[in-house]
Amino acid sequence: MPHSPIWQPFTQMKTADPPLHVERAAGAILELKEGRQIIDAISSWWVTLHGHSHPVLAEALYHQAQTLEHVIFTGFSHEPAETLAHLLCKHTPAPLQRVFFSDNGSTAVEVALKMAYQYWQQVGQPQRSRLIGFAGGYHGDTLGAMTVGQSSPWWQPFQPLLPPLTVVPYPATYPDDPDVSAKEAAALAELQKTLDAAPNEYAALFIEPLVQGAAGMRMCRPEFLQAVSALAKAYGVLVVYDEVMTGFGRTGALFACEKAGTQPDVLCLSKGLSGGCLPLAVTLATEAIYQAFYDDDPARAFFHSHSYTGNPLACAVSVASLQLLLAQPHTYERLEALHWQCQQTYLADVPNLHQFRTCGTIAAMELVLDQQTSYFSALVPKLRRRFLELGVLLRPLGSTLYILPPYCITETQLAAVYGAIRQVAIEVAEGLFGQ
Repeated sequence: MPHSPIWQPFTQMKTADPPLHVERAAGAILELKEGRQIIDAISSWWVTLHGHSHPVLAEALYHQAQTLEHVIFTGFSHEPAETLAHLLCKHTPAPLQRVFFSDNGSTAVEVALKMAYQYWQQVGQPQRSRLIGFAGGYHGDTLGAMTVGQSSPWWQPFQPLLPPLTVVPYPATYPDDPDVSAKEAAALAELQKTLDAAPNEYAALFIEPLVQGAAGMRMCRPEFLQAVSALAKAYGVLVVYDEVMTGFGRTGALFACEKAGTQPDVLCLSKGLSGGCLPLAVTLATEAIYQAFYDDDPARAFFHSHSYTGNPLACAVSVASLQLLLAQPHTYERLEALHWQCQQTYLADVPNLHQFRTCGTIAAMELVLDQQTSYFSALVPKLRRRFLELGVLLRPLGSTLYILPPYCITETQLAAVYGAIRQVAIEVAEGLFGQ
């Protein structure tokens, strides 16, 4: 085969290994062109909820393709979109009763940012134009999404293009963290100070609830989110939850806001929305936000769209995926206990692994290294390569190892993933990676 013309995402093409060609996939298993099998321990970047090639999703896609594959979504609607919107409104916090469709997590956040900004213009408070984000927050790759995730390490080349963001600390903790209360108090004090300094100037606060994904699966307690939400709302600031990763069972509840006992004003969803089958995203908003745009004046409409907004194929698959989750919550509820069990069985005696943390289906730990390891360290691709040699797809985030499997993963497969982590950690301790 000639050299591929594909320019891959988040990849230094000059030094990257040739891509592995996947021939087919089923459940938690990817099968490569040469027949080798790999356990997909990160759900192909957190999207594949029920596993690959799920027959229910495939059937939903097949049947929808026989009737309507796409239609302009301005001035038209269709049954899959209507059904999905009603299901989402029924199973997300009660105030979220309006659904705006887009096509990926970045654009779901982009919609939320524009919606929050324009909302304050509509209600006569144009001075509310500033935004708050949390240290380490990642919200996507479009300019708007980068705006509220400026502390991520990837956006330095684009910094001149981004408007200002006020960044407050994020109290990343783990179960036996002795400093959890102090970390939370310091973060809340900084947020309070920020709001006191400009009490009528902030439009919205953006946060990944319970788990910061790309920052290294950094977790916070529900009590912290409750305090953040209360403080923001006391100052009239809109609370935007980015549940692109944490939605649809990932935290052990259907949505992280449910597990945290909080109600955001805006909720961004994507990734697992379609069960990993097709690109789709939604931004849910309260009725109060919607009503600010509801007017006789066409210039007061919300101006945002995508060509594939509300795509019927993606919506039909998403309905099937959500119905599977509602009918079989045990598929994701079981995984937290299995994670802890595997950590005790395979990793408890490995001295260079620490800060074990789990939130529902998400498990993470830190790998102790002799040197500081950033996301751009040469060690990271070596670790990825070694995991693949051991038959496991894992993508370390710097020194953070994490597992975010499809819900269909078997106990045997999960044990194999943890066995691979044990093996790699021991090899790192023995100096086999040439740190």
